[in-house]
Amino acid sequence: MSSTQPLDALVIGRSGVDIYPLQVGVGLEDVTQFGKFLGGTAANVAVATARLGHRVALVSGVGDDPFGRFVARELARLGVDTTLLVTDTENATPVTFCEMFPPDDFPLYFYRKPTAPDLQLRSGDIDANVVRAARLYWSTVTGLSEEPSRSAHFTAFQARQRRPLTLLDLDWRPMFWESAEAAGEPIRRALSHVTVAVGNCEECGVAVGETDPIRAADALLDLGVELAIVKQGRNGVLGRTRHETVTVAPIPVRVVNGLGAGDGFGGSLCHGLLAGWPLAKTLRYANAAGAIVASRLECSTAMPTADEVAELAEQAAESPVRTGS
Repeated sequence: MSSTQPLDALVIGRSGVDIYPLQVGVGLEDVTQFGKFLGGTAANVAVATARLGHRVALVSGVGDDPFGRFVARELARLGVDTTLLVTDTENATPVTFCEMFPPDDFPLYFYRKPTAPDLQLRSGDIDANVVRAARLYWSTVTGLSEEPSRSAHFTAFQARQRRPLTLLDLDWRPMFWESAEAAGEPIRRALSHVTVAVGNCEECGVAVGETDPIRAADALLDLGVELAIVKQGRNGVLGRTRHETVTVAPIPVRVVNGLGAGDGFGGSLCHGLLAGWPLAKTLRYANAAGAIVASRLECSTAMPTADEVAELAEQAAESPVRTGS
């Protein structure tokens, strides 16, 4: 690493290139103009967290190709330490296309075959000292979908030893798995190693067999998670611990591209947890960050600043916040 100081956040997982149409409401077969952006859930969360003022590194893989060089360059430009980025000489940097039919239809097309460099991370690529020392560690379910990445993730979990702020993004992508049933066991095993889990109702269904927000949160807590966060779309976001339950309303915006909203939410969630904020404030600010990203075309370069998030979150401060047992 570039400094002996522990990282604020270490993120592991998917990175690549997003190719987004510059024409909204048009199928890819008819699109003639595209934009090229840094993409991938883990890369986006790393950028979002760095954008909020934190020292962040990404553990991921890229191909030995022009797109891989673009990913590394963009990560560095956007404030993410790339020391732990691995160059794969055999597999190409993945590319993802999307279509945009706002407000809620954004089909994704992943070009990651036969595999992608981020899924070829090996246990030897994990720096146990860095994993252990980071104030916050963020991983995603996608990294569990294939070997050798799955083993690398569990090597990192073993090094981490369930230190505070060890997070798992449930990030369910069915195209990366044989089936939801096949995904359940490694996801539940990973959940036993983390202190915070975050996902939507469908993702909770895959992970713990529950889609009702309260029952899903309780199932996550029963696996040892200390904070369960369940995103409910139009019904807001639920945060639940053994002693506190908070539901924060969504923040309405004009949606341009909803694909990066969850990653913006994730970066702001990291920010609030690192700052030790109350749960309600953390979730309200995370909602605001996600809403800002949803109102913009791209993902990584759309991640908001702390001032932008605070302005929108405080405007929404009068929105209903429900608490309970």
